[in-house]
Amino acid sequence: MTLQHYTYGILLSLFSPLLSQGQDCQPAYKLTPVSGNNNIEWHKFPAFSLPFKLIYSGPRFGDTQAMPLKHGFSHIANYSGNEPGSLPVKNRAVLWYGVATNAGNFPWADNTLRSPWGNDTTAYRNYWDAYASTVQADIVSLDIERFQREDRDILALKSNNQIPQQYRNLSDAAFLSTYKRDMRWWHTEPINRLRRKIGNGALITSYSDVPVRNTWLNIESNSWQNWTTDLARTHYLTQDNSGKVGGSYYDAMDALAPSPYYYYGFDNPFGKDYLSYLLFHIEVNRAWSDKPIIPFVWLRVHDSYDKNTPFITPFMAEATAIFPFFSGAAGLWIWENPFFPGNRQENYAAYEHFIYGLYRLSEFKDMFEGQHELVIPTSARDNMTQKGALWRGVVKGNYIVVAAHNPYAGDNEETIVNLYHGKWNRPVTLKGKEILLCKFDLNDTISGTEAYVAELNVYPNPTTDHLMIKMVGMNGMTDITFSLLNQKGQIVSTKNIKSFAGESVETIPLPKMAAGIYTAKFTSKSTVITKKVLIQQ
Repeated sequence: MTLQHYTYGILLSLFSPLLSQGQDCQPAYKLTPVSGNNNIEWHKFPAFSLPFKLIYSGPRFGDTQAMPLKHGFSHIANYSGNEPGSLPVKNRAVLWYGVATNAGNFPWADNTLRSPWGNDTTAYRNYWDAYASTVQADIVSLDIERFQREDRDILALKSNNQIPQQYRNLSDAAFLSTYKRDMRWWHTEPINRLRRKIGNGALITSYSDVPVRNTWLNIESNSWQNWTTDLARTHYLTQDNSGKVGGSYYDAMDALAPSPYYYYGFDNPFGKDYLSYLLFHIEVNRAWSDKPIIPFVWLRVHDSYDKNTPFITPFMAEATAIFPFFSGAAGLWIWENPFFPGNRQENYAAYEHFIYGLYRLSEFKDMFEGQHELVIPTSARDNMTQKGALWRGVVKGNYIVVAAHNPYAGDNEETIVNLYHGKWNRPVTLKGKEILLCKFDLNDTISGTEAYVAELNVYPNPTTDHLMIKMVGMNGMTDITFSLLNQKGQIVSTKNIKSFAGESVETIPLPKMAAGIYTAKFTSKSTVITKKVLIQQ
């Protein structure tokens, strides 16, 4: 055993009470999942509530007593028995299907054309008004989903003789801007008609129509800074006519409803990114908007046309119920295909694991009420690049509640996660893919001699777009400023990082730079360390 490993072992031994502390934060109720098919055993859960807008569109299986409302949910959108008549309006939600398609066979409804031109405005308004007259709900989400997504798809319409000639004669730039402007009108008008019928009391949103729409494979293609500052990353539906986030449609919505359904099962190589993917869509849209974020989630692998669509794993369901609120979500809309289960026979344990996640969260609900602070040590985008443990915290007063999970860990693998906020830090141990949810006192700090970095290395070297920083720290947490300097001594990238007792690794995404030799400079209170780095294209 080397001296380094011996020292690290001593540190782990000294911290062993803290390492096990996370595992001591067990909920008062332990879940035994349902074993039969087509059943959710609501009654076995203790009654609990949460301070979020949680909408239940899942199966009811004969429940006519609004059991979701007794178990964390605030609204029901899939009614059973004498509902919705027996439900107060304040607990009702509606997903308005067919906003663009149910008025008749018009260009906007055509799934190939998706055109804002040549539609019967009167027919659409009559349909919208008739539907809105039936709505008695506290939350309404429009499901529109009729528009060409990319500029290339919009421009392809210029060669389609179903598009009026007056538009096809426009320049490409004018065609694009006109299509986007008119499509925003068609998305805004049904909300305006709905408002006239139901007033301003209800919260209105629109499924998936948010500044950064659902995406998966290209998340790592852009830096977190780019995702949150480059207007090209936002979608035209939520822009004004100058291309900035805003406009009539965006302004008409009270909340934003991204749809980060999981497109890959956990056994897929991309499946382990599921939690980073979910949180990315919350965090990136919060970066562009101060409207409440209420994501749609589905407890199946996304393919609503596959009759054998599988459920997600139990730990995925539990994490899906817990983590969004640590990234700033104001609620969740749990959706199920309205044609399921039909004649299908399935075990719905995934739903119970989701409910169990909500229950676990409810034991700390006071931390999410009133003034509180989110602790997001690394963006979900960068978590996806690092492919390791992910943690988030909520601070209120002198306490922090932490959620931590490592989707990439083996079933029996142990992962040490260094939690920190301000001068407070704690190492905790995750076993396999467990989901830690625990409350700590921020005044409970480790005292001792001054912390410092005993060893620091960078890799890969040469590199193209990121650096991994491997550090061995002594005596606790050390704040370090990373700077990357070009050959003129100019700083081209900087980031504040932390070193912890023992070994820790930090991933630093790099901006696009010219190839050459750079200097990585690490500055702490007691020392300065420099490393040469070769950047390649």
